Amino acid sequence: MRKIVSIIGLIICCAEAQSQVFTTRTGFIGFYSKTPLEDIKAENNQVYAAIDATKKNIAFTLLMKGFIFTKELMQEHFNENYIESDKYPKSNFVGSFTEDFTPEKDGTYHIMVKGNLTLHNVTKAIEVPATLEVKAGKVSGKAEFKLKPEDFNISIPSIVREKITNEMTVRVNIDCSAAK
Repeated sequence: MRKIVSIIGLIICCAEAQSQVFTTRTGFIGFYSKTPLEDIKAENNQVYAAIDATKKNIAFTLLMKGFIFTKELMQEHFNENYIESDKYPKSNFVGSFTEDFTPEKDGTYHIMVKGNLTLHNVTKAIEVPATLEVKAGKVSGKAEFKLKPEDFNISIPSIVREKITNEMTVRVNIDCSAAK
């Protein structure tokens, strides 16, 4: 985890004068599962994100205990049995994106984000389409993709397997301002 904090720090602190770095501490990541037996909805509004427009770098980090579920028991099982939040408290993503965008010019930019996602102490390369929107000097980013719990060594007991989809839908939404 120190590595991700260091990378985010480097993106912000060591950015050249002409670099354009945007950050937020209130980004959003949610994941969802819908089956005939149970719907799962968990959302986290405490996501730290940094985007370096010049270098085309992007990084996220979040505390797993920051996910809020619609049912308290689900949240407890998630933290204790599945994600093991005490053992693996954070998740992070470090990567880059394709395509240029102009932070000084309002508009919508379609990009591809590619990098490494670390979850449950397992790091996997992912590549997902995303959208950046520039409006009044702020940058908003959105993405939606699927993740399989077993890809991150997250075991789902057979007794509840029918209540959880094989792939979780993950939604990311960040609203960043220029770093000071």
